[in-house]
Amino acid sequence: MRILAFETSAKAAGVALLQDGCLLGEYLQNSGQTHSRTVMEMARNLLHNCDLTPRDVDAVACAAGPGSFTGVRIGLAAAKGFAWGREIPLVGVSTLEAMVMGAAMADGVYCAAMDARRNQVYTALFERRQGSLIRLTPDGALSLEELAAQLKPIESAKFLVGDGAFLCYNTLGSSGGQLVLLPEHLRMQRAAGVALLAWEQLRTGKTSPAGDVNPNYLRLSQAERERLKKIKME
Repeated sequence: MRILAFETSAKAAGVALLQDGCLLGEYLQNSGQTHSRTVMEMARNLLHNCDLTPRDVDAVACAAGPGSFTGVRIGLAAAKGFAWGREIPLVGVSTLEAMVMGAAMADGVYCAAMDARRNQVYTALFERRQGSLIRLTPDGALSLEELAAQLKPIESAKFLVGDGAFLCYNTLGSSGGQLVLLPEHLRMQRAAGVALLAWEQLRTGKTSPAGDVNPNYLRLSQAERERLKKIKME
């Protein structure tokens, strides 16, 4: 089975191609250009350079959030369009879990953190144990103080991944206890992690029609917050 994966939930954009659990290729761009301009071109080039066409893809995967509202929408739209056009399964995965899947090389506790602004991070905790990834907490939007309280009881080292890892490392310091900042190339959200996580789900039969995959923002957008504020004031 070949899986084409999209990751556009943060500044970096990426696509990856996985065949039966093995990575055939991955393109990553961290230039800050608009994802709608780059991601489909990267997918086209990746398939072409692997001597494949869209007809050779059996399933599509995308990071469904949390993350940048615009970024998540772009990736999901690209993945849905590809899946609908080919009439193949689409798997939406947690951005946080996918980034840990792509970075966790050794057993231990991993903290995925994305900068959510407003002194918050999108975060979740995982443990890699004997090659398997185990979720410890659900995806959530937490303040840095709330995250510190989650991390403190864990006595072992905690590996930080994601674009909010540096913020957590510098802000929490000793309050987080044994925080380890992974190298930048491992901290970034990567399409390879999305593809690997989707492969695990497809192997267990977790598929759904493309129309049933929705973004997981975890909190309301600024426009929605302002609209609700106006409604309460009326």
